[in-house]
Amino acid sequence: MTRLTAMDLHVTLSGRRILEGVDLDVEPGTITAIIGPNGCGKSTLLRSLARIVRPVRGAVTLDGTPLWQRPARDVARRIAFLPQSPQTPEGIRVRALVERGRTPWMGPFRAPSPEDAGAVDAAIAATGLDDLATRRVDRLSGGQRQRAWIALALAQGTPILLLDEPTTFLDLPHQVEILRLARRLNAQTGRTIVMVLHDINLAAQFADRLVALKGGRVLFDGPPAEIVTEARIGALFDMDLRVVADEGTIPLVAPR
Repeated sequence: MTRLTAMDLHVTLSGRRILEGVDLDVEPGTITAIIGPNGCGKSTLLRSLARIVRPVRGAVTLDGTPLWQRPARDVARRIAFLPQSPQTPEGIRVRALVERGRTPWMGPFRAPSPEDAGAVDAAIAATGLDDLATRRVDRLSGGQRQRAWIALALAQGTPILLLDEPTTFLDLPHQVEILRLARRLNAQTGRTIVMVLHDINLAAQFADRLVALKGGRVLFDGPPAEIVTEARIGALFDMDLRVVADEGTIPLVAPR
């Protein structure tokens, strides 16, 4: 299976050091959630994993080869990246948006192939958008619109899916809907998913592994039951927090 690894990753943006010596070996076929306070480097780490931000030191490797030594098209066939709050092209309809996910597989001026059409159909079906395929994206609800963007990423046909705050600006039911979709896609297709999340409780419920960043460094890394403790989450956010957890249940974080 395709393996994505960050080693001693240092990233500087606008003269400011954002990531300092981050190591992350993404386990194939799992869901990893990156958590931490605002400004800790979560999105920068995800964009580095997507070959969008180039490190000043260290490397991100894909099956052992540094990303920046691979052609961009090759990376796009293996890693799909969905940014936070993507901009919807004016007037575009759901199917046309999802078709854009096939760009890495299509040569210039080539019409979509039956394989491309099949990938688009499968992505639309997987995200439950069959009845909305001809609707304008800008006329969908927030949750439906986010599913359309996830469908675009699925149509890309990559084994790795990177989601930057996929629940931003959604109410709780739609947040849960999107995360259940991510879990279902992981279970049914074996896709490796790495996502940035702000809500610790949702991250603990839907991720196999939590990577906690603070000040550009990995503070904690492990399964939710080990990471979501009063001492660790309190240290992560510099807050006095209460964690409620019974044996065999998912920990719940609440303020004191």
